[in-house]
Amino acid sequence: MDLQEISLQLQAGKAKVVKELVQQAIDEGIPAEKILSEGLLSGMGVIGTKFKNNEVFVPEVLVAARAMNQGAELLKPLLAAAGVKASGKACIGTVKGDLHDIGKNLVKMMMEGHGLEVFDLGVDVSPESFVASVKENGCQVVCCSALLTTTMGMMKEVVEAFKAEGLRDSVKVMVGGAPVTDTFAKEVGADGYAPDAASAAEMAAAFCKA
Repeated sequence: MDLQEISLQLQAGKAKVVKELVQQAIDEGIPAEKILSEGLLSGMGVIGTKFKNNEVFVPEVLVAARAMNQGAELLKPLLAAAGVKASGKACIGTVKGDLHDIGKNLVKMMMEGHGLEVFDLGVDVSPESFVASVKENGCQVVCCSALLTTTMGMMKEVVEAFKAEGLRDSVKVMVGGAPVTDTFAKEVGADGYAPDAASAAEMAAAFCKA
């Protein structure tokens, strides 16, 4: 079976078809890791690049991600049995006082599209909760999102919380959101800033590899 077909159907957002094709590939004895990388992740990678270049928009990303998740559900137990580990772990959340989550959700999907395991802490997340997630899940990357200029300052507090716990050197803190800039990221002591979801996912994946 041609795994490229899974990638193409995923890009078209055909969740039901993707699920059927993934099952077919499993039945044919194709290794789960190969189905994941050459089928699902390669398709999501194409969507990520197109999104970055404004060739597709949020709705297309959402349906592609849904298709990816449907296929990934079938592969999860097989990947676990084969001892395949995620290429990295990240936790993500919108900072305390901020309830916006569309951007955060997009970044999460894109990161999953890079093969990362992502712990979504939701919105209104305190610095302590980010620290707790890193301790509990062994995350290498922390992603903080903010859409309001009034909540951006919270990102500095997240960085400070990791310093206070003596964990600052073991995690990479990434920040993003409409009012956030690269200059601001440097000011608060974050390790990285990304202007869009696709770039954020690439950066997170690179941090995990390093």
